[in-house]
Amino acid sequence: MSQKEFFRIRLYFTAAVAVLIWALLAWDYFHGGVPSHHLLANENLPEISNGWGAVLLPVLTWVLLYRMHKRAFSQTDPSKILKREVYGFAGALAFGIILSAFFTLGYPEYCSYMLMGLLAVAFFVPVYRAGCLLGFVLGMSYTFGAVLPTLIGSVLCLASFVAYKLIRTAILYMGAKVMLLASVRK
Repeated sequence: MSQKEFFRIRLYFTAAVAVLIWALLAWDYFHGGVPSHHLLANENLPEISNGWGAVLLPVLTWVLLYRMHKRAFSQTDPSKILKREVYGFAGALAFGIILSAFFTLGYPEYCSYMLMGLLAVAFFVPVYRAGCLLGFVLGMSYTFGAVLPTLIGSVLCLASFVAYKLIRTAILYMGAKVMLLASVRK
């Protein structure tokens, strides 16, 4: 895939996201109003309207696809990187949809388990990448709007980055040193 082809895909995908969120918001508006959600589902905290998604989702999609583009085409084999990003996007999209379904069906404890499980997976898989964040936000946007999933996803990306790049690296380094010491003592 060339850079020009990826730019065209980026443009079409962003346009599709924009049309879909605007259609959803128009449907909401004419069927009882655009919903709002309290931060952390706490009524003492301010409400955020789903209407912000009309601006946030297209901009977020464009920026994250740009990050994917820059990362992929800075390598000698961009198709390998793009394949990983697509897999990350699909997995995060499924994760976001399942998380939203559990919350909607009244199983918030499963949501907590899923988020803790994601942090455990973050030690082995780089789930902090742009494709994962985009999939997570798009997967949860129908249920929660765009702002809350973006905030939650950003915090999860930061925690996943720390787990994968810092904690995992430190554990692997210490494990290698212990193995080296054990082999020297034999």
